[in-house]
Formats: sequence, structure tokens, C-alpha cells
Amino acid sequence: MGIEVKVPALGESITEATLGAWLKKPGDPVAADEPIASLETDKVSVDVPSPVAGVFGEALVAEGDTVNVGAVIATIGEGGGAAAAAPAQGEAAPATAAPAPAAKSGEITDEQAQALRLSPAVRRAVQESGVDPAGLTGTGKDGRLTKEDVAKAKAPAAAPAPAAAPAQAAAPATPRGERSEERIKMTRLRQTIANRLKEAQNTAALLTTFNDVDMTEVIAARTRYKDLFEKKHGIRLGFMGFFTKAAALAARDVPSVNARIEGDEIVYHNYLDVSVAVSAPKGLVVPVVRSADQMSFAEIERTIADFGSRAKAGTLTADDMKGGTFTISNGGVFGSLMSTPIINPPQSAVLGLHRIEERPVVKDGQIVARPMMYLALSYDHRLVDGREAVTFLVRIKEAIEDPTRLLIDL
Repeated sequence: MGIEVKVPALGESITEATLGAWLKKPGDPVAADEPIASLETDKVSVDVPSPVAGVFGEALVAEGDTVNVGAVIATIGEGGGAAAAAPAQGEAAPATAAPAPAAKSGEITDEQAQALRLSPAVRRAVQESGVDPAGLTGTGKDGRLTKEDVAKAKAPAAAPAPAAAPAQAAAPATPRGERSEERIKMTRLRQTIANRLKEAQNTAALLTTFNDVDMTEVIAARTRYKDLFEKKHGIRLGFMGFFTKAAALAARDVPSVNARIEGDEIVYHNYLDVSVAVSAPKGLVVPVVRSADQMSFAEIERTIADFGSRAKAGTLTADDMKGGTFTISNGGVFGSLMSTPIINPPQSAVLGLHRIEERPVVKDGQIVARPMMYLALSYDHRLVDGREAVTFLVRIKEAIEDPTRLLIDL
């Protein structure tokens, strides 16, 4: 039977996940605690480790299936190294030999399709074409077979047919260059992002107000102190620290921006937990900088940098993204000039930052070039009035254009 591999605990309130990908195939040797599968929850990807060293036995669920916490998803044959590989060979023999019958149309079993990691569409194409998938080289993600790979493998048998005269009439049906489509199921994370954004549009009375800010003083302060800052704290001084501090100051004057609606009540927070939008390989994630209003510049920058590196590595946890009372999204790192960000329910506001570029502005009666940035505040008009939204942005603008305000709490 082997040792059972179960879905681990995934975090508070998370009871199920989607099996994103198998990282091992039947017969592969595995070490204790080595990841054998990747699960996708509503917020993050989680690796499932092998409980023992041995040989991967059987995958009990397919990629894309929904699994509950505690469910058995695979088995591991006990043993390790060369000794474990020998008995596993006998067990894995049916899977190794399974591709051979694939040459006959309609004889791809579930076990064979799973061992070869065939998607339903590719499996159907193999069955209809009669090709042997074991002898094909996949060009899809992680070396998987695509329908085009199957079609190309079948093509030589049909090659002599174009000699007939009607082939000229059929030629226009094939446009210049290759035209193909690939249908991929949405990940659980992408589905959650889509549902939450649509929920925000359906529920909240969304409105966006804009302002611009002269970044001259912040850039000067950053240039003046960046080397000393990095030498002392071991982290670069960025712009997010300034904007997070400015948001904390502004939220004291306009507390509704840092509040939420719960039933027929308004919940005001006496702390500022900032959700920072970070780009990850599978979509945008929003880890939370907790009690950001109590943090120093160095603590804020260090926390955000850690989130960024972990997002790229796929090691953020569900707890990292739990909560949040206000969001800051920096589209400027991708070159965005202006946008209308969508709030992250149940939050009531999100601040959008954009790229910095020199623009002509009037200062003391003179037209001068200054590094300017557009700011956008999207908010739930059910809770935040227009006057409050404008006041909040003006407070941000004042603090960024005169960073001394951040030190003396003005």
C-alpha cells in the first residue's frame, strides 16, 4: 500500500485547495520532506512534502482537482536510494509499459494519461489520432504534450494527400504563420482574484479621485541619504517608505479611509495594516505590512523587500496576506502613467502610485521641469465622502512635497 501523503493544514479558514501540479512521477525516488506536489489555495501556492524517503507510488488525484485538507492524494513506497528503486521498478512496471497500447485509438487509460501528464484535450487528440504519446517530445509547459505536438506527429501519414487538385482551394484555410490556441484552466488564485474584483464592483460604490505630487524633495532626500541608509540598515531606501508614512499621517486626519463597512456598522481601525500589491508569477498578491504606522522607514522597506523576493520565489504564506486595512499599489514600477485601482474588500480605499516623469509646472511664476507623479485614490463612496477623499490625497501630497512633515507629525 505504501505511506499515505495527505493535504497539510493550509492556514486559518482555508479548507480546500486545487492540485496545481505533480512534481514527481510514479517510480521517481523521493527524499523525506522533498516536495512532490504543488497546491494552489485562494491566496498562495503550497508545496506538499513527502513524509518519508522512498519511491513515488501512485497519484490518487489529477492536476486541477479540488482536494480538502487531510485528504490522501498519493502514496510513497518505503525505502530509499538504489535499494528502494529496485522494488519500485516492479510496482511501476505497468505505468512504464502503459504507453505502448496508446498506439491504438481509444485505449489511453486514466493511469497512462496521468503518468504522461496528458490534459483532457491532448488525451482526446491522442485517442483520435492513434499516435503513441510515449515517443513524442512535448513543447508545452514543463515538457508536456500539446495538441499541436500530436497533430505534427500524425502529419507525415497524411502528407501525400495534398497532391490532389482540390488542395489549391484548401490552401487559403491555413493563414501565414502558425495559428494555435491553448485552453488552460484558471488557477484557484486567478479565480479568487477575478471573483473578489467583481465583488468589489458589484458591492461598493467605487469612485476615484486624482492629484499629482512633486517628487523633488523626496528624490533629493533619497539621493542624499541612500548610501548611509543602506550601510546602516542593509536595505535600499525606496519610495514606499515615504508613501506608507504619508498614508499613516493622512489616515489620522481622515479615519474613514482606513475603515470598513460590516453589516450596518462602520469599523474604524486605530492601526494601519497596509496591503502592498506585489507581482508574483501567477498573479498579483497583496501581503500585509502590519502596524505600518508604528514602523520606521527601515522596517517598512525591509518588510516590503522581503515580500517581493518571497512572492517571486512562491514562498508567501496565507498568513502573510491575511487582513489589511488599506492598500497601496505601485503601478509605476511597470511604467503606468495613470490608473483607477479597485479596492480590496472589505477595505474601503486603495492608493495608486504611478511613474515619475518630468513635466512642465509653474513655480513662483516660472515654468520649470519637475519630477511629477500622478496619485489615484479609489474608494467606497458609501463610507468615504468626496471631501474626505480629496483631503486624504492632499495630506499625502503635502507630506511627500515636504518630507519634514513626516518627522514632526504635521
